[in-house]
Amino acid sequence: MALQLWETLKEAIPVYTGLAPATFFTLVALVFAVYYVLSGLFGSSANTQSARSFEEVQPLPPPVQLGEITEEQLKDYDGNDPQKPLLMAIKGQIYDVSQSRMFYGPGGPYALFAGKDASRALAKMSFEDKDLTGDISGLGPFELEALQDWEYKFMSKYVKVGTIKKEVPVSDGGSSGEATETKPEAKPTEDGPSEIPEVKTEESPSSAEARNE
Repeated sequence: MALQLWETLKEAIPVYTGLAPATFFTLVALVFAVYYVLSGLFGSSANTQSARSFEEVQPLPPPVQLGEITEEQLKDYDGNDPQKPLLMAIKGQIYDVSQSRMFYGPGGPYALFAGKDASRALAKMSFEDKDLTGDISGLGPFELEALQDWEYKFMSKYVKVGTIKKEVPVSDGGSSGEATETKPEAKPTEDGPSEIPEVKTEESPSSAEARNE
């Protein structure tokens, strides 16, 4: 049976391919060898990339509540330290945006907003450094409406983890900084009216002579 199949193949190969049986089987072996090599190369690279992506994409830790912090402290959470969460503030409210690191992390399109209160920049859709502030005074109605939309988006998507501490400016009491002394007012004594010093008047010589005459 096997010999009959081999003889049939030997007769069919030249008819359908125009090649000798030995040449045909050599080409088939080369095709399988090339396929094996290519599948090994691309397969290993794909496995390596999948392993790397699995290592990089790790579950995010739960958000940590920070309470009230200053704007200077908020700068430490701009995404440059992978051990710290990625934070951003709107209208004084701080949100954990670690799940959107591709947008707000280093190299992302909104990376300059991270670690700051970017209320003014979001309202104006500005990427200028002067607008990276929480001061929203002087904004128009359309800009305030845009900021409100951003706030609703953050409230629905991210977890609030704290607020920005408002720094109250300390005003100096005086230019010299020295306390002014106040003198107590003179009060009448309880026993009687205050003594009034007697005022002595000197008599003029003319009036004294007239009295002697």
